[in-house]
Amino acid sequence: MGLPRFTSPKGGEDESSPHLYVANCGPAVGFSHETIASVFGMYGEVEGVCAADESGTRVIVSYHDKSSSQAAMKALNRRPCSSLGGRTLHIQYAVQSLGKVNNTASVPVSTSASDLDIPGLHLMHDFVTPQEEQELLAAVDDRPWHRLAKRRVQHYGYEFCYDIRNVNTNQYMGELPPFMSPVLERIRSFQALGRAADTSLDQLTVNEYPPGVGLSPHVDTHSAFEELIFSLSLAGPCIMEFRKYTTGAWQENSTSSSDLENQIPEKNLNFIKKALYLPPRSLLLMSGEARYAWHHYIPHHKVDKVNDSLIRRGARRVSFTLRKVRQGPCRCEFPQYCDSQR
Repeated sequence: MGLPRFTSPKGGEDESSPHLYVANCGPAVGFSHETIASVFGMYGEVEGVCAADESGTRVIVSYHDKSSSQAAMKALNRRPCSSLGGRTLHIQYAVQSLGKVNNTASVPVSTSASDLDIPGLHLMHDFVTPQEEQELLAAVDDRPWHRLAKRRVQHYGYEFCYDIRNVNTNQYMGELPPFMSPVLERIRSFQALGRAADTSLDQLTVNEYPPGVGLSPHVDTHSAFEELIFSLSLAGPCIMEFRKYTTGAWQENSTSSSDLENQIPEKNLNFIKKALYLPPRSLLLMSGEARYAWHHYIPHHKVDKVNDSLIRRGARRVSFTLRKVRQGPCRCEFPQYCDSQR
């Protein structure tokens, strides 16, 4: 779920904390978090050990109280530790930091789509296995990426043209790649559907988001795609917001962009806002009202707050968005948001 973020206490090195930043030990040098917890447990109750970063050589040891961390600091800092192979540990006090957190304090973040009460929105956890996740990532990493301003993309079936926010139906790129076959087969049996004929998906966009990069609020163009939109999240988590604008119908941004789809200006504050946590390997389905009337949005942050937990997004998040290209005008029940019916 990402790495929690810690920083030095505001009062400086002399200010104690239940959390210790410990350098020169970790899985990369042969010591598991369980082993480290056992060693530090000699000085008090250890609530947990987690990676301080992605190096594998630095950890955060969290105690139940400050007196325990102070005892460990006095006994172990800058001294060889025989229980950890004689390594000299370098220890500092640490405090948990919000970092750049998703600014949605007034909006509770749900972990289940049903909690949001948005018709047509569904989320299935663990839609693919960890092994399937790695195989899908390896498959796209073996193919060329197209770089946009802040992220990389791949298109299959039809290319999405960001300047016109649509696809050219006359430029068919071929069937979806074979590595998608297990995912497509599983989608056909997705219980939330109830109409298998709608799952003949023929367009795939793969997005790679580095840390801190999200997606501006938009509705996928009605005239471009049919009702069902599936998004498979891999490698890293994120928060997705859903916004339903209560004043002003669907608005077109006349300025073309290489990286946005149907952006709604942030200054328009007349909207209902809800938020959903998308863990790795989960599949999101937007259909009906959720697809046609609600804008979806990924905040541009490196750390999200889900309930009382801080979740760092990790080194990358890769989404596989599957859609069916529309061959005629949209006749949905939401004309105020529909470019075909304006």
